Amino acid sequence: QVQLVESGGGLVQPGGSLRLSCVASGRAFSSYAMGWFRQAPGKEREFVATSTWNPTFTTYADSVKGRFTISRDNAKNTVYLQMNSLKPEDTAVYYCAASPGPYTDGKYYIHWGQGTQVTVSS
Repeated sequence: QVQLVESGGGLVQPGGSLRLSCVASGRAFSSYAMGWFRQAPGKEREFVATSTWNPTFTTYADSVKGRFTISRDNAKNTVYLQMNSLKPEDTAVYYCAASPGPYTDGKYYIHWGQGTQVTVSS
């Protein structure tokens, strides 16, 4: 139902910042909770953040609290992930996803983007 395309990844030094974007197509974008997940080489997929819209609720993984911010703009069918104070352990492929609720477990998300690579290295 919803198609998702991520962008904004790249190479950044530790302590730097990136903003990821996820543009969605579909008739019911505002009815979905949107989430960000990441997967590093050799590791399992990890929850990062999720957000609902009207009412707005946000949830973050402990590892990114205070550094990452999720937001969304329904007029643009876009969800963002602002990443500050990046660390090498943030290196991963980042995926956006859509869910009927603000879950932290990826198994409840029914639409996924293809991912964008974030590399934090000096």
